Amino acid sequence: MALAIESDEAFDSKQFMGAVWGAIDKLYGEYGASKTGLKIIDYDAREQFAVIRVSLVAVDVVRASLASITSIGNRPVAVHTNMVSGTLKALHAKMRR
Repeated sequence: MALAIESDEAFDSKQFMGAVWGAIDKLYGEYGASKTGLKIIDYDAREQFAVIRVSLVAVDVVRASLASITSIGNRPVAVHTNMVSGTLKALHAKMRR
């Protein structure tokens, strides 16, 4: 999944992933979080985008959780899903277009 992070502040990857895991845990619990297979592949705080790997069965779970993120460390933020693809290679190809 390719994500856009909308905020006036810059966050490091650890803060961002903490917010993502927190949102998933809040909505779906630890069992739901364990099914996501979530892993950060690429993160750029300056360009405000991230690429994450997610299990196919958990795409909707992660998308809903990302939509519920409204702040990171008391600073307002919105996370938007730009693209979803079956493989990282195809995702990067779509991003280049």
